[in-house]
Amino acid sequence: MALPNKPLGETKAVKDPAVEEREVDILIVGGGMAACGAAFEVKKWAPDAKILLCDKAAMERSGAVAQGLSAINTYIGKNTPDDYVRMVRNDLMGLVREDLIFDLGCHVDDSVHLFEEWGLPVWKKTAEGKNLDGKKGLAAGSLKSGAEPVRTGKWQIMINGESYKRIVAEAAKLALGTDNIIERCFIVELLLDANKPNQVAGAVGFSVRENKVYIIKCKTMMVACGGAVNIYMPRSVGEGKGRAWYPVWNAGSTYTMCMKVGAELSMMENRFTPARFKDGYGPVGAWFLLFKAKTLNGLGEDFAGGDAAKAELQKYAPYGTAAVTPTCLRNHLMLFEMKAGRGPIMMDTVTALANLGKTMDKKELKHLESEAWEDFLDMTCGQANLWCAQDCEPEKKNSEVMPTEPYLLGSHSGCCGMWTSGPNYDWVPASYKWGDAGKVYNRMTTVVGLFTAGDGVGCSGHKFSSGSHAEGRMVAKEMAKFIRDHADFKPAIKQSAKELVDLIYKPVRTFLDNCNYTTAVDINPNYIKPSGMALRLMKATHEYGAGTATYYQTSSKSLEIVMDLLATMREDCEKLGAGDLHELMRAWEINHRIWTVEAHLRHIQFRKETRYPGFYYQADYPGQDDANWFCFVNSKYDPAKKEWSVFKKDYIKIIPD
Repeated sequence: MALPNKPLGETKAVKDPAVEEREVDILIVGGGMAACGAAFEVKKWAPDAKILLCDKAAMERSGAVAQGLSAINTYIGKNTPDDYVRMVRNDLMGLVREDLIFDLGCHVDDSVHLFEEWGLPVWKKTAEGKNLDGKKGLAAGSLKSGAEPVRTGKWQIMINGESYKRIVAEAAKLALGTDNIIERCFIVELLLDANKPNQVAGAVGFSVRENKVYIIKCKTMMVACGGAVNIYMPRSVGEGKGRAWYPVWNAGSTYTMCMKVGAELSMMENRFTPARFKDGYGPVGAWFLLFKAKTLNGLGEDFAGGDAAKAELQKYAPYGTAAVTPTCLRNHLMLFEMKAGRGPIMMDTVTALANLGKTMDKKELKHLESEAWEDFLDMTCGQANLWCAQDCEPEKKNSEVMPTEPYLLGSHSGCCGMWTSGPNYDWVPASYKWGDAGKVYNRMTTVVGLFTAGDGVGCSGHKFSSGSHAEGRMVAKEMAKFIRDHADFKPAIKQSAKELVDLIYKPVRTFLDNCNYTTAVDINPNYIKPSGMALRLMKATHEYGAGTATYYQTSSKSLEIVMDLLATMREDCEKLGAGDLHELMRAWEINHRIWTVEAHLRHIQFRKETRYPGFYYQADYPGQDDANWFCFVNSKYDPAKKEWSVFKKDYIKIIPD
């Protein structure tokens, strides 16, 4: 069921919303690439099951691919899954779950072939080495039939992807059926079974378009709501306030909802701090890989290839001396230059386009220049707007590159998330696979019946859009197996419908009970608006939690301070007030963000080293300590005792160098 866009103005919240209770076999929470993958696949394996998908947004423009993409970043092609593991392992400084990555590498191409079959234009390479994009690429044959894609690197292929998500969502909706989809439904809490303490039994949420609470029982579910954004102060201010690289609606809901019912987290210290075109957040990948551009420091030097950079990278061997420098260390070199006063960092677009143009006629050169713009128009329109506003023609004027504020995610160049079971193969270590009643369930968290995919799976980065879709399809098969194996399970929820409605609509009732006490609705001693709480969170992480204010550096004392601030914020969240449905959504989002940030900083606090220089620095432990910390850091929140535990988990190498 798809609700229409909201009318002019926000829908006012009422004290007593309508309640809709459902019971299904399989619940899919989310609407991004992983959720679309699960929706597309699940009915093949569970044709008679009751299935429901709940998406906070509308699936056509939901998730990280909402605005589009200009490349598919994970396509194995002529490479091997073993090589894929080696690439991810190197980029993430050695600590990854190789079973999860290899497993994904065996399946991801099938999703890419489906995207093309559904109409996604994939660039092709001619026998003469020319690039064919758009309809010409489609006419050149399919990837599945053997056509050669245009590679921008070993793993990336170029696409015309403005409508990428719409294409994928359409296939998901057709496969699942719109009667089995509730859009504009924000699931905010998971519910454990009343009779089985570590088994999921349902979820509760609310509509962001009408005053309604949804209470859903299920036998199994997949939670895939993306990563976490706006947990650190963005660099954008003034007219650009709120601009971020990753989608602003990603509120850490995946991590918070799962951790609050006891799912084990892993590598939550691993944040991603991408280098992007300054202020517009335009991605730089195509410029590096397709256009072969280099970055220069403020002195016009190619600093990354200099002796100082080589000496600095030597400190982080073997990763710093690898053939491909890890993402965090590329950031580190930029910060190294900036701290030394040799900034700002500029992308040399002028030289790159001039060099490419030497072998082209006027028509080809014009097309090349249009590709430079299309790289942003496919996925980051704001960057193209900024170029226009700055009178920037990339063939004539270079653009500044800057590391952004930090994000938490598990599908891009980051690997935080849940500790999940791997596939049930004999080569997968016993400590890497588990399930229930003697059966192993791939990508199940440590809570029985609770699965995740995409940004939710920890220790397994570099999935990107195609890998997240493939992982959702893999989970769909596992959930189908789970309900067959648990056919007699009858989910039972501890809380009554009234208790759940009281929980979900508490911010609304707090507001309505107190809003007439003051003449200014946003200033009231009896409640806090979510916008104010969001600013409090971002100021705290910005200054003490290794934000841009300190060049991503924190210390043991700073972490103590920010943890105290988070504890106070958690208490104050009891006084959140929401006058309309948009504010109710924001209230729950900031609640999720605070929980997620706490997990992130607890992990940094526990790990006594700086594993990811360029992403964050622990000043008291500035180097890498492989002797003591070449391991995973995991954590668990006990929902019964309301206590945290943080601990080490062994890394096991599977794929040789």
